[in-house]
Amino acid sequence: MVAVVEQPRAKSSSDAPHTREAEGRRRALQKVRNMGIVAHIDAGKTTVSERILFYAGRVHKMGEVHEGNTVMDWMVQEQERGITITSAATTLFWHDNQINLIDTPGHVDFTVEVERSLRVLDGVIGVFCGVGGVQPQSETVWRQAKKYHVPCLAFVNKLDRMGADFVWVVKQMREKLAAPAVPVQLPWGREDQFQGVIDLIRMRALRFDEASKGAQVIEMDIPAELKAAAEAARAQMIEAVAEKDEEVLAAYLENPDVAEAVLKAGIRRATVRGALVPVLCGSALRNKGIQPLLDAVVDFLPSPLDVPAVEGHHPKTKDLLQREVSDFEPLSALVFKIANDPYVGKLAFVRVYSGVLKKGANIFNPRTSKRERLGRIVELHANHREDIEALYAGEIGGLAGLKLATTGDTLCSENQPIALERIEFPEPVVAMAVEPKTQADREKLREALAALEGEDPTFRISTNPETGQLLINGMGELHLEIIKDRLAREFHVQANAGRPMVAYKETICEPARAEHVFEREIGGRGHFGHITLEISPATRGSGNQIVWKVSPDVVPHEFREAVEQGINDGLMTGVVGNYPLVDVVVRVVGGGTHPVDASEIAFRSAAVMAFRDAARAAAAVMLEPIMKVEIITPEEYVGDVLGDVNGRRGRIRDIEAREAAQIIQAEVPLAELFGYATQLRSLTKGRASYSMEPGHFEMVPESLQNSLINR
Repeated sequence: MVAVVEQPRAKSSSDAPHTREAEGRRRALQKVRNMGIVAHIDAGKTTVSERILFYAGRVHKMGEVHEGNTVMDWMVQEQERGITITSAATTLFWHDNQINLIDTPGHVDFTVEVERSLRVLDGVIGVFCGVGGVQPQSETVWRQAKKYHVPCLAFVNKLDRMGADFVWVVKQMREKLAAPAVPVQLPWGREDQFQGVIDLIRMRALRFDEASKGAQVIEMDIPAELKAAAEAARAQMIEAVAEKDEEVLAAYLENPDVAEAVLKAGIRRATVRGALVPVLCGSALRNKGIQPLLDAVVDFLPSPLDVPAVEGHHPKTKDLLQREVSDFEPLSALVFKIANDPYVGKLAFVRVYSGVLKKGANIFNPRTSKRERLGRIVELHANHREDIEALYAGEIGGLAGLKLATTGDTLCSENQPIALERIEFPEPVVAMAVEPKTQADREKLREALAALEGEDPTFRISTNPETGQLLINGMGELHLEIIKDRLAREFHVQANAGRPMVAYKETICEPARAEHVFEREIGGRGHFGHITLEISPATRGSGNQIVWKVSPDVVPHEFREAVEQGINDGLMTGVVGNYPLVDVVVRVVGGGTHPVDASEIAFRSAAVMAFRDAARAAAAVMLEPIMKVEIITPEEYVGDVLGDVNGRRGRIRDIEAREAAQIIQAEVPLAELFGYATQLRSLTKGRASYSMEPGHFEMVPESLQNSLINR
């Protein structure tokens, strides 16, 4: 059992908020909201963000995705393609509350941006398309939010579009996401007749004045034709909240028409616990429903005070530590993103959990065990920044001038260190060979790629062990296409790139044993190392493990690191097609040493040779990434689409009818999906669309494996 070590506090940190807050804060902790916007691609996240900024007075002109002039999608590549690529952060104020907002991408290739944002957020708005409903990436981001226990609001967008259905989307949320979705609004009209929203808590109709671009909200009585439906929906809402909250239940038993204040407080408590997901609605593009959404963020999503104390470990003793959200606790902050800024250089995005980050202060990084001095502290507003003197507990901002920090690092005080849990990132599934166009670009290319690798934990640089080619590895074709584009535009490096390739992996199917004795003379000195290994397959997805089963008499302690390096060399290069080996347990079960000639180079060489011999004997096979694919197609093309999916070694998982369209769920090997968008357009005369996300790895069929090895 791990002990929780309480740190001494500079000041009492009781439940009363004022005892946790230092002078100089812009807003009290209970008035701070750290929230993000997540969704499937094209559900309208960035349009929602732009409206939020406009109505909060952060910008004075609404940006439009289709016009390429949005504030939050500031990268050239985002504006050209009309998609979000990188998370953008900003700070705004609504009814005297400070909202730190992060707009995240919806495309599966940039899921890392969602992952690292959710790690530091206290609440999120999940945006759902009123026509598309719960789509594949909606499920992924929802699962990510649940992983970090982040409370959610849902906003059903695009209710002005043909085929939009609010009730159907809520039903999908309950069925596909297992979300305790409870509407707190109803749409007023549908499709081209959509006018506004019905507030079920206050039982008022809200219309958004078109002349002021929705800035003026007109409140009125609920139209007579909607009164009965609104009363029925309110009764269902109150019953749903009463099931989740005892105080609302007590009020409900006294009087079924629960008072507004009691109901709001109950919804907030249930939402913060994750027991309820309030569902709101609107049309961001038509400027309808955004101000009530901002009110809901303030009313229902947690402040830093509502979130449990952050936990971490002491870097040396590994004792479990806690930090309450307080300006008077020892410093603890998490670097959740690194960006290369043309004006300030390397910019670290941080969330402060406790203590205060002050300009010019010294901070400690437990990973590097080194101290750094803070240069500038900035408040973030997309690609703009404003200098500030300090970041307080519960706030999000940027730090300029940190040379050693990487994504996932903790920043703390040296005399009271803490290491917060790092962020886990998915492995790249696509690779591409790159080379500089001229010799003069060679060094610039490596520097640019290293900078991009520092920014993006899902982007990796490697070298093909056989050809010596430089490979860039990412999450998909679009991911690598953006990297190529950034090399030319941001870093002014001209490079040639090959075709995208699948990043295969290898694993073993059987246990095996091998030994190797490395004994030779190099440079007039003898080198000796002797290692015996046993390897066996591990559960798929569990990773690799090295287990020592020998005494120091057999393999001395000073050579164990060299042996592990040799084993890792073997794991990285594989034995079938030179792809990394995964899900392997390696046991060091024997060996031998020499009193004079034993050396690190000998033990490392013996370990890699023994590992490769064992892997060859263990029926090594190749693994390929399998993608979860959703295809939306008109009914008349279903047969052609299904035939094409089967021809790509795909498996159909489900077919769902949706008005005039059919939704096909399938699993298809990534290798068969390059260029699929063009083929799908051809099959369906441009009327079908698809999206995909990584699923899992499976063995490559033997016939295909042989052709991949021999090509």
